[in-house]
Amino acid sequence: MNLSTLFKKRTIYKLMFSVFLIASCEEAKNTEEASTPAPPIIVEPEIFPELGYDGPYEVGSVYYGRENYIEYHPGDIPIILSAPHGGRLTPIEIPNRTYGTTVTDDNTYELTKVIMDTMKVHFGGTPHVILCRLKRTKLDANRDSIEAAQGNKYALRAWQEYHHYINTAKNKIETEHYSGLFFDMHGHGANPDGFYDLRTWLGYLIPGDVLDQSDISLNTKENANKTSIRSLIDTSGFDFIQVLRGKSSFGALLDSLSYKSVPSTNDPGPSGSRYFSGGYNTARHGSLSSGMISAIQIEAPKPGIRQNVSTWSQFAHSFTIAVDEYFFRHINRRIKN
Repeated sequence: MNLSTLFKKRTIYKLMFSVFLIASCEEAKNTEEASTPAPPIIVEPEIFPELGYDGPYEVGSVYYGRENYIEYHPGDIPIILSAPHGGRLTPIEIPNRTYGTTVTDDNTYELTKVIMDTMKVHFGGTPHVILCRLKRTKLDANRDSIEAAQGNKYALRAWQEYHHYINTAKNKIETEHYSGLFFDMHGHGANPDGFYDLRTWLGYLIPGDVLDQSDISLNTKENANKTSIRSLIDTSGFDFIQVLRGKSSFGALLDSLSYKSVPSTNDPGPSGSRYFSGGYNTARHGSLSSGMISAIQIEAPKPGIRQNVSTWSQFAHSFTIAVDEYFFRHINRRIKN
């Protein structure tokens, strides 16, 4: 082998060795990077502030819960309005509920705010108003917390805020006025068979088949004590059946203002037809078991009441007049400040 050939071979060997070293170092570097775990991403759990942190609540201000899911207007008269099923918000962080009713009560959010504004003018004071802005597919604020939120912490927080604001309103009314009225605003639609009952259903926790009984059968102390207006019945100078569906009943007052209602003098019971007697809010926040706040669930049809701005305004005016008179007849004083 001559010197020229030997030199060429040595040069080739050196190049091959250099490539091998580079590749080995790169592989070792990659192996080292692969074996070193990436630092963990630490997600701090969201800690909700204590309920009531946003107080004290002043009339004229509006308070919102987390992410504006719940809306509270503090009041200074002994009336509470609540609308649990009129919201439209559908945040991604809250999955859709998988069981229970999910139908929105159309326009009850808007109707309730119109009633609030009407009462401000009529009474010279503000009712307490609590509104759920979440769509019912995300939260049902008229159910217990398990069915309402179905395990989602953000929905549960909104549910807690909703009932905290109602409790705040009740405590203020009992402290300043001793007693008051709570109205849970809802809407009913067509029956499964297509028939649409255009009457407003008033829920006092008395089932429809019991309302269909005669006055003599229904007018007992035992039945009165099972209602959401127990404390109002106790203060009234009228007997139970008169408060419930007599000439001084809330239904009769609405009926006299051209809004046919059940129960009332003209429609004492549903006569076996579909009827809602009151839900979770009416039972929890009324005077069934204790307290001086009596509750009525309002189930208004859409035609003629929840339909549009004009019908909201007309109903709000009549509703306010009926509330004023009902309060005076059974709690024996006027609402006006």
